[in-house]
Amino acid sequence: MRARRLREAHAEFAAWAEGYGVIQHDPLTQVRVHAWVEELAARGCVVDASEAYRRLRAADRVASAGMWLVAHMTYARRVRADGAPLGAEDFKEHPEGHTGGSLNMVPAYVGYLVMNALDGVTRSWLMGQGHCVAAIDAVNLLVDNMLPAHAQRYDRSDAGLSRFVNDFYAYTINPDGTPASPLGSHVNAHTAGGIMEGGYLGFAELQYVHAPLPDEHLVAFLSDGAFEEQRGSDWAPRWWRAEDCGLVAPIIILNGRRIEQRSQIAQQGGERWLENHLRLNGFDPLGLDGRDPASIAWGIASMELRASANAQDEELDVRLPYGIAETVKGYGFPNAGTNAAHNLPLPGSPATHGEARTLFNQGCAALYVPERELTEAVAALNTHDAQRRVRERDHALATRDVAPPIVPLVPDRPPGGESSPMEALDEQFVTIVEANPKLRVRVGNPDELRSNKLDRTLDFLKHRVQEPEHGVAESRTGKVITALNEETVVCAALANKGGLNLVVTYEAFAPKMLGAIRQELIFARHLGQAGRPPGWLGIPVVLTSHTWENGKNEQSHQDPTLPETLLGEMADVSRVVFPPDAQGAAAALAHAYAQKGCITAMVVPKRSVPHVLTREQAEALASDGAVWLLGDALAPLQLVATGAYQLQEAMRAQARLAERGVAASLVYLGEPGRFRNARDATEAAYVHGDAAVARFFPATPRVFLTHTRPEPYLGALRRIDEGPDRTIALGYINRGGTLDAAGLLFANRCTWAHAVAAAAQVIGHPREHLLGGDECAAIDGLGNPHVLFAP
Repeated sequence: MRARRLREAHAEFAAWAEGYGVIQHDPLTQVRVHAWVEELAARGCVVDASEAYRRLRAADRVASAGMWLVAHMTYARRVRADGAPLGAEDFKEHPEGHTGGSLNMVPAYVGYLVMNALDGVTRSWLMGQGHCVAAIDAVNLLVDNMLPAHAQRYDRSDAGLSRFVNDFYAYTINPDGTPASPLGSHVNAHTAGGIMEGGYLGFAELQYVHAPLPDEHLVAFLSDGAFEEQRGSDWAPRWWRAEDCGLVAPIIILNGRRIEQRSQIAQQGGERWLENHLRLNGFDPLGLDGRDPASIAWGIASMELRASANAQDEELDVRLPYGIAETVKGYGFPNAGTNAAHNLPLPGSPATHGEARTLFNQGCAALYVPERELTEAVAALNTHDAQRRVRERDHALATRDVAPPIVPLVPDRPPGGESSPMEALDEQFVTIVEANPKLRVRVGNPDELRSNKLDRTLDFLKHRVQEPEHGVAESRTGKVITALNEETVVCAALANKGGLNLVVTYEAFAPKMLGAIRQELIFARHLGQAGRPPGWLGIPVVLTSHTWENGKNEQSHQDPTLPETLLGEMADVSRVVFPPDAQGAAAALAHAYAQKGCITAMVVPKRSVPHVLTREQAEALASDGAVWLLGDALAPLQLVATGAYQLQEAMRAQARLAERGVAASLVYLGEPGRFRNARDATEAAYVHGDAAVARFFPATPRVFLTHTRPEPYLGALRRIDEGPDRTIALGYINRGGTLDAAGLLFANRCTWAHAVAAAAQVIGHPREHLLGGDECAAIDGLGNPHVLFAP
């Protein structure tokens, strides 16, 4: 029996080693795979070595068929499952696609699939080069690993495949303005297993190490072009710890080309240069054949084994394995390795260009897999039921659903005193962490947690470092990811979707985080619209040391751009809140975690400000987005403040108006987006209806004082803008420098006195009846500003 099995295994090995079409196995891969298969059989992952080789042969065929279908996605409007050549009428007049990179991704993704089939573990995956989605969608169709939007439209019949390629770059649109095709140019909500659009290159490189929880596995496909993007991808070994991280297998697809020239890696020296660079940065590089799914699968297994072995030796300098999958841009199809391979490798459209048509048919003939052979190959890979594992579309990272955290109350800070809102936020955050020990924590911190009043957070959670410094709040397993690089630290939190997160940064430097944040907002919203709302806990991004309290630095440090920009995103996923005091900050943080699949930008002062809100008012503000503070709805004038410093000026203005016989109500608007005009049905379900808007903002002359620039703020609040004769907004007008808070308010013409003058204008009242002569001179720029600063 043993001799017969050995003969069978030898024959199956030989059959696999022959390769299939353009999928070939070099001698090194053959040696590696032979030893690996013996190990798989010994561990009982497969019945015997022959079964493993049959699955590897199946992978070759699925990879070849996947490349064949990718080429059709770019060029064809008809697919013939019998492999017959296509005529001119069968092609798109205007082909489109990221063909070269997608062709490269097919063997890599199939390598991931066959790895799962060989050891019975459904790993998660992410892909940084989202424009290569054709590879994922094509292979998922072939192996029937689709979400409903695809499964309802596509199958492996001629009609189903033709519908599939016609939907690719179809540009069709529904009556409501949404894309009619479920296929996108990048990974989208209908891509089975997709968790990241990958449109902003470089962010997958920053996220993958923080994504899987312990006992989870992740394969991260990375781009050699994106290697040049956001700094921080080199730092992944600094963050990975076996104690709280799952196994990761990063694989860079090294095809050597960007869109119109060689990549920097290729120019620096290619794989050898990259290997040396990775070793210097704490990686354990592993060369792979990017053209061969078996090499990719072996690489995944080897990286996981190395990481596990390294993690068990506490004395070892743990290095993070990293696969270098060398290939040729557009391998397997005509004009591979050229700049043209990126998008459209053929010299023209096969619909009108005879040479291009000939090249297409020749290229596809080399990739074609007969239907019966493909069916057998797919069956060999679809081992999910037998192995009792989920399909790849349902991997762990794609199906996160985290229960809301326990949120203990922190001590009351009633009106009358004053304290730092950031200290209250710090206290609230630590109590939440302590009450939810099963949630893995990531704090994204560019620098200066202590300066930003998060002492408890830092002392409890500590900076994550490789070698802690004595006497400093540092630990190998610290939960605070600190690097003077905003993209790196925000991605640590955005990736940790199975846990509890906090990001803290200077407001002025936060715009560097925008690309990463916006990509998450878009993808989360699309998931919800696809009927699969994300289940990760809301992520607060705290913007402190903000515009109005950063006058000790130059004007570069005075910038409300990020909250303004996020106010323009869809309010149901992009919340922008301005807690006015300590009580409000604690309540806003607790509320942020209750909003699943949502990012909340919190503009929070770090300096002490007066306590204004009761606990009930703070909770109402967090829930409703506004709170009525003074006066009533019948007052002939309304003052509206957004921002802690703006509230203090508004309260002084309201007191002066009352002193001079003008009644004014005062409303604090903490979340302007709740009161905007909804732009679609999803947002309409989140913003307030007309009755709620009228309850807070009756039709009356109004003066706004806002933390932001007035224009984007008013643009979001057209529903409560009474027009230029009855509405004035005061805010940041790009004036600043090394000034204190009072000086910044004066420079930007939004002190209490400017608010009183604006109130006089909208109600048609002489300002001289409300302000003294020296005060009028000051706001006109003719007197002493300090007359306005007195308490």
